[in-house]
Amino acid sequence: MERSTRVSVFESDNSSEIQLIKSKLDDAQIANAVENNYLTFTTTPTATSLKVMVDLEDEKKAFEIIDAFLQQSENQ
Repeated sequence: MERSTRVSVFESDNSSEIQLIKSKLDDAQIANAVENNYLTFTTTPTATSLKVMVDLEDEKKAFEIIDAFLQQSENQ
């Protein structure tokens, strides 16, 4: 059984931002998953950071999609 390596391509504590990125990757047919991790001890204990994870093979394409989305968002 082959196990693929998953890498984080986007992190945020804003769940709506995570959902936007996730939907962009879904539209591009890039398999992704959202994980949440507690932030470092310098933040409140209840704060979590959400990560969008993709297969290593899809990392480059995912970054291209995310970069294009973020640039588009800045220009609005």
